[in-house]
Amino acid sequence: MYVIRNCAKAIVIRDRHLLSVKYSDAGGDYYALPGGGQQHSETLPRTLQRECREELGVNVENLGLRFIREYIGKYDESSWRDAKVHQVEFLYECQLRPGGEPRGGAHWDHSQVDVVWLPIDGISDVRFFPRKLIEYLGRPFPELIEYWGAVD
Repeated sequence: MYVIRNCAKAIVIRDRHLLSVKYSDAGGDYYALPGGGQQHSETLPRTLQRECREELGVNVENLGLRFIREYIGKYDESSWRDAKVHQVEFLYECQLRPGGEPRGGAHWDHSQVDVVWLPIDGISDVRFFPRKLIEYLGRPFPELIEYWGAVD
């Protein structure tokens, strides 16, 4: 069965570092924004909060929706694993709430191995997804929400 699901992701930048979740698979380590799938009757902002608590062990302050991206697994480098996945990702600019430092939450995703601050200056040298976000790091985000379509 093919299902399209919504997903909320957090973009947290501090001191020119991007908060990322580290994963490991057959291709080695890779990094992605924290966040995950929306549950029935849950708003996207609530999804964002829940997923950050689960994956990072912290609460975040939502500063606004910045980008929308579609992940279509059959077009991705990991299509062997995600061929049936179609996910609409809503990327929110966030900041950590006072008193919280990411350490990994109680409900890590499958293959999640750590929570790290990736230096923005070297992020293009690692497997980071979505790669399109790299173009925007280190400068102010657009004032209007950008729809990227199906991009890496």
